[in-house]
Amino acid sequence: MSLLEYPINDILKVVKQTALDAGDAIMEIYQSDDFDVQLKGDESPLTKADLAAHNVIIDALEKSFPAIPCLSEESKAIAFEERQKWDHYFIIDPLDGTKEFIARNDEFTVNIALIENGQPVLGVIYAPVLKTLYFAADTVGAYKQVDNQEPHRISVRKLQQKEGQNHFTVVASRRHGLDKVETMCQNFASYDLTSRGSSLKMCLVAEGAADLYPRLALTSEWDTAAAQSIVEHAGGMLVELDFSAMQYNQKESLLNPFFLVLGDPSFDWKKELVIPNLETNT
Repeated sequence: MSLLEYPINDILKVVKQTALDAGDAIMEIYQSDDFDVQLKGDESPLTKADLAAHNVIIDALEKSFPAIPCLSEESKAIAFEERQKWDHYFIIDPLDGTKEFIARNDEFTVNIALIENGQPVLGVIYAPVLKTLYFAADTVGAYKQVDNQEPHRISVRKLQQKEGQNHFTVVASRRHGLDKVETMCQNFASYDLTSRGSSLKMCLVAEGAADLYPRLALTSEWDTAAAQSIVEHAGGMLVELDFSAMQYNQKESLLNPFFLVLGDPSFDWKKELVIPNLETNT
């Protein structure tokens, strides 16, 4: 079955509800005292909430869209020989920010994206404690919805085009590479740093609350796909350090290269940023 036989609005409606349902499953465990924290092979943590959200999402998507494959962080590994044949598929992080979940700082999300020919065409991010839903899709645009309020359209913030006239808001990870971020921003006339957990960092750029998020540490494709759709449909960009487009399912490894989330696409980021010479294990 062709993806075109599923109208994008119908897919988006199901994915949004699925993310909300996964959030409910996460919250049931978050409000308990039993996370059942384990370590995966890469030493990253896994909790009962990751698995509960994974099961909710996979069951819902496979039931609604049996012709669209699913790739989840918590799925069994799928060989590149198989998935490289996929023209479209869902990519899922059932609980993005497991360390934030364990730390109980509320900044974790459910991430679901639809990839078509290597690019995210739909993305949904839900932060269950914050009751905040971000969503985007081709022909739809990018939106933010808080609790039961009406969704409102979001867009990146425009910058002054003259050098030295901007005060930048830069999002940085609490856990990775702050010194490298400061080096990258050394040419800015002025800037402030803010931090968020999980994919909420990228959503800040999409909604115009931040201008730049450099990610100079490893991530996986399910960490970024939903956010990339939201950022791009809000008018921004998620690009590799050489400013080339981020592509999905192009190689055996599911690790991303280091990347930049940029707000105003008309701003001369190449001139302003000091891009470090970094190697990634992709």
